Order: sequence, then C-alpha cells, then structure tokens
Amino acid sequence: MAQARQFMGLEKKEHIRRMCALPAVAADWAARYGQAPGEEEVGALYAATEPLMVATVVRHATPVPGLLETVAGWRARGIRIGSTTGYTRPMVEALAPAAAAQGYAPDAVVCSSDVPAGRPYPWMCYRNAILLEAYPLEALVKIGDTLSDIEEGLNAGMWTIGVIRTGNDLGLAEEEVAALPPAELTARLAAIEKRFREAGAHYVVADVAACRPIVEAIGARLSRGERPLA
Repeated sequence: MAQARQFMGLEKKEHIRRMCALPAVAADWAARYGQAPGEEEVGALYAATEPLMVATVVRHATPVPGLLETVAGWRARGIRIGSTTGYTRPMVEALAPAAAAQGYAPDAVVCSSDVPAGRPYPWMCYRNAILLEAYPLEALVKIGDTLSDIEEGLNAGMWTIGVIRTGNDLGLAEEEVAALPPAELTARLAAIEKRFREAGAHYVVADVAACRPIVEAIGARLSRGERPLA
C-alpha cells in the first residue's frame, strides 16, 4: 500500500510507470519474469487497470466530512470550484454522476487525459481557469491531498493548501482514523505536514472544512499585494 500511495495524484499510466521503477518492485518482477518491467509492461498493466478503476471508483464516491458545507459556503460568496484529477475521462464519467448524487458536482473537471500531461505539470490548472473564466492565476487556490497536488499548484502560480487528515498520505477510512491512538495519529499527521511544507505548500490543514478561513486569509493577503510566488 505504501508503494502505491506515494504516487497518488499522478496520471494513472505514469503512476504505474513510477511503481514499476521502484527497486523492490522491479526486483520482484525480474525474479518472476526474468527481466525488469519496461514500457511494454507498463502499457499492459495500464490496459488491465483502467477498466478495473472505472468499475470500482463509483463505490468510493462518498464526500469527505465537511466538503459539501464548505463548497456551499464558497458558492454563496461567488467562488467557483474546479477539479483536477489523475483519473482519465472514462473514470471521471463513471465517478461524476455518483458524486453528484451525493451532493458534490464541481463547476469544471479536468482530467489528466484532457491535457498534454498530468501532475505535476500545471496544464490541468490552466484548463480549469479557462473553463471557469477565472484569472489571474495568483488569485486562484489549489487544494489537494498529495505532493503532486502541491507541485501542480505551485507550478501553476497558485496558492496551495495541503490536506492531511482526510488525505491520501494518511490513507485511512474515517473509522480507522478514529481507532488510532491519539499519539500515533498526531505523529503520522506531523510527518505528512512536514513533507507538504517541504514541498512548498503555503498552508497545511487537517481537512477541507479548515480551508474556509484560509481562503479568506488569502484574499486579505492579495489585497495587501502579496502573491503566492516570490
């Protein structure tokens, strides 16, 4: 699980490519098949993985706690919501209706397969800005739960907020988080926060609901002439 999660947020074929390049994975593959996995194997793995993800993603569309209320609050202020994702368009076409049925439907969704390259490149952010007719980029905020999210936002010239408690790096269901000893949870979250801050995140929060006052603070910083990039 740890090997898989470290590349979450990337376009899925690139995700598989990075996993195959891990020394331990490459060694295990070579021990079984006689050689390390190459681009042909990456393509075959991706071809087998995409239909499985399309079939599976609809079972994991429940919004994280606080998301719907937070989005509603932003929309009441005229803030539009765009999404970038490592999923391909067929995956999103399966996921979007399931998420909408539970109350979440962003104003724009851009997939890694819609642009020349996915994260950490900024192209999905740029495409969202066009679809939302939102500019300048320094007035946009990128919120994500992976290191590639942070890199994507910074590369696009946006403010970045890293989410840790309900995010990929912790990688636990809500009931699993509740079952962790408090000291262990605190230690895990501190380690994730450290990685996000080292990656350049402007802010790090526990969950999406904690982003609302930060977006207000970013607005104040913009009014003072501050910008996300030096």
